[in-house]
Amino acid sequence: MTTSPLSDRPEMYRYHNGEKSPLPFEVSEYEARLAELRERMAAAGASAAVFTSMHNIAYYSGFLYCAFGRPYGMVVTETEAVTISAGIDAGQPWRRSFCDNITYTDWQRDNFWRAVASVTGKNAIIGYEGDHLTLMQRDKLEDFLQPLTMVDLYETTMRQRMQKSEAEIALIRHGAQVADVGGYAIREAIKPGVREIDVAMVGRDAMELEIAKRFPDAEYRDTWVWFQSGLNTDGAHNPVTGRVLERGDILSLNTFPMISGYYTALERTLFVQECDADSLKIWEANVAAHKYGMSLLKPGVSCADVTHKINDFFAERDLLQYRTFGYGHSFGVLSHYYGREAGLELREDIDTVLEPGMVISMEPMLTIAADKPGAGGYREHDILVITEDGNENITGYPYGPDFNIVG
Repeated sequence: MTTSPLSDRPEMYRYHNGEKSPLPFEVSEYEARLAELRERMAAAGASAAVFTSMHNIAYYSGFLYCAFGRPYGMVVTETEAVTISAGIDAGQPWRRSFCDNITYTDWQRDNFWRAVASVTGKNAIIGYEGDHLTLMQRDKLEDFLQPLTMVDLYETTMRQRMQKSEAEIALIRHGAQVADVGGYAIREAIKPGVREIDVAMVGRDAMELEIAKRFPDAEYRDTWVWFQSGLNTDGAHNPVTGRVLERGDILSLNTFPMISGYYTALERTLFVQECDADSLKIWEANVAAHKYGMSLLKPGVSCADVTHKINDFFAERDLLQYRTFGYGHSFGVLSHYYGREAGLELREDIDTVLEPGMVISMEPMLTIAADKPGAGGYREHDILVITEDGNENITGYPYGPDFNIVG
């Protein structure tokens, strides 16, 4: 225990309260991740890594923090792995970290960085996350750690997270099945006269109950649903509203179960009771692109190549101008407010070659403006695991008009 020169209250301490809690993976999984990280650190020339993002801290330790305006971190050296947490959380960060934990206090400003420095020491070569560390916190890192130099570990840690272990794939498979549970519950709740928010809550509740059944020792948070109708379907991430469903409405179902920081998703186009001819034509074209896109996902193919082929598919049908974003992305430790394995997205500017063990979505979307026939947003979304000879689709909920004109 160290003592501030300004008071007799500690700057930091180890509050190892209770026993370690079950984590989403075995200790051997985290040890293997750290072993690979240390190899990557050595290749980059870093003697210590200071992580500040939710995704990397969760990936390497099992602890998913809730910042609420306070800094959190994890320090990895050749011999140590330590999470750094605020006193407000008491012993929970230690219980949910596979490794050591230091609690810093609020009694004086920047005790967080004093705790970090107690592990890294000064004059080390510090690895950091260029996609996450703010300018203010970078200045403090330099003031308190006085590094010889700094190296950005953003790219190399992202590449490590892109390649999933068998244990991760097993967890993601559970997540995809939970997303299906939410989808079926939502389908049953759809009828004219109900609000978007009412349907969304049904799906969320069904998924949270299913997660609790499958993972009785987990922490439960952040599972959510975006359920959109009519014009509100035009954006993939539009929030839920109180709009009341009407016969003939286009719908967008989006279920997002969160299991120990791991995100999965199910996304489907639906219609309330009937679908007009113009809408059906667009919907069927997007479904065809979805099926074609899934057939392209196999080892040895680049993200850009897949993107260009789906672009050609839409262009031949005079629909490419209605595409709004990329055709898919990686899965793992991420959500709507942390994480992103940007090196594995189906876009024209991503040259990453698909490899076995990667997990990626196929999710083409077409958005037709309100003043045109077939107005609305059409999107299908499945999760696929890249295998040695192709892919495995781990999403089970059906797509297309035969199953999804409901109510």
